[in-house]
Amino acid sequence: MSKQVTVEVPDHAVKMFGGNEASFGREMYETAVVKWFDEFLLSQGQASELLGISRSEFHDLLFRHKVSPIQITPEELAAGRL
Repeated sequence: MSKQVTVEVPDHAVKMFGGNEASFGREMYETAVVKWFDEFLLSQGQASELLGISRSEFHDLLFRHKVSPIQITPEELAAGRL
C-alpha cells in the first residue's frame, strides 16, 4: 500500500531542476530518504526498500549526494567500535 502526498512548491523551484514535475517529485523523495539515512533514521535496507531500488543503486545515490554509506557515529568511532 502506498499514499500519494501533495507538496506545493513554487513553479520556479521545479524549473530549477529541469521543469518536469514527476522527476522533481522523485528527486525530492530521494533527497529526503538520503537525509533520513544520513541522520540514522533509516538503514540502507530500509532506504533502498522505500525507494524501490537495490542497495547497490542506493550506494550510487549516496555517492551522488556525497553521503557516506557507513553509518557510524563520532562517538562510536572515538570508542573504537567499527
